[in-house]
Amino acid sequence: MTSPEPDLTWQPLYRIGGIAAMAFVVMVFIPLTLLVAAPVPPTDGRALLEYIATHRIVYLTQLVCFVGLAIPALVVFAAVAVALAGVSKGVAAIGGLFGVGSEVVALAVGSSPQSLHGGLVLLSDAYLAAGSDAERTGLVASAQALVAATNAMPWAGVLTALAILVLSLSARPVFGGTLAAVGLATGALGVLSEAFRPITGAGYLLYGLLLPLWFGWIGWKLLRLRQHHESPSPSPAS
Repeated sequence: MTSPEPDLTWQPLYRIGGIAAMAFVVMVFIPLTLLVAAPVPPTDGRALLEYIATHRIVYLTQLVCFVGLAIPALVVFAAVAVALAGVSKGVAAIGGLFGVGSEVVALAVGSSPQSLHGGLVLLSDAYLAAGSDAERTGLVASAQALVAATNAMPWAGVLTALAILVLSLSARPVFGGTLAAVGLATGALGVLSEAFRPITGAGYLLYGLLLPLWFGWIGWKLLRLRQHHESPSPSPAS
């Protein structure tokens, strides 16, 4: 019995999805390397506003990378869903919708001036320009409220992990059993880690390592789909 094969007429999407997955991995590691140039951002409102003012270039670079992750991720989820449509159209559609939806939410929340990162940059500028302690205290309170509200329930992160979990349910025939297992573990751990972020501790760190691993691996598989699934042309009859 032959395994379901991806529709190779979508090959350009698979190729772009593979490249996007590699871009996702790079955009994850750029902010990590920048931690060498600056300390980890504090969580206290006043210290965080002062940190942003002192390390503005580093913080803005991290902001662009973390918010920008949603763009390549969106393409990856679309490509994976199309590749898996031959295995299970329903599962592929649900996983793809979760994935694309999660990245749309992340872009909408992360790129607006009222978002966690964008809002904190504006508050940091206002904090520096404030002329009184009372004004600064109000800005610090606003920063604390913004951080608390954003971390209350990270829906975009939950949906991203859920998309990986759902897509991995039918990934074995196209992407192999090992990657499917990694995707199931990544998705399950990610849903728990994102939903209970304040108490997951080391579990969230493990998810943070598995996430770029899954994206890099799935990207490599997408780039090689034609080589693995394209059947050789029959030789002409003599």
